[in-house]
Amino acid sequence: MSILFLEYPKCSTCQKAKKWLEGKGVDFEERHIVENNPTAEELREFHQKSGLPLKRFFNTSGLKYKELQLRDKLPQMSEEEQYELLATDGMLVKRPLLVGENFAVPGFKEASWEEVCK
Repeated sequence: MSILFLEYPKCSTCQKAKKWLEGKGVDFEERHIVENNPTAEELREFHQKSGLPLKRFFNTSGLKYKELQLRDKLPQMSEEEQYELLATDGMLVKRPLLVGENFAVPGFKEASWEEVCK
């Protein structure tokens, strides 16, 4: 199974998640979320695989999210507009993001990752 690990290397949660993956012996491909931001098409695919609300893919605690006042703007935006916005800046995307053949998990919660990395 090929797993994609989207990370921002300076992020302490991403570092913790990476150590967790390595400790579990999970084979994964790393991708810098800012240098190689997911495209709108990829984000649409990740969102569909996740089964989660699209809002969960936004880094709601990030400075960029707050600076753009997205808490107030997102409810008025279409899904397509949200995908396009997420694709403009990796700092808007919730990280780390773990993507496999039939799953996508934004953020690091051990229980969720344990479930998909069996």
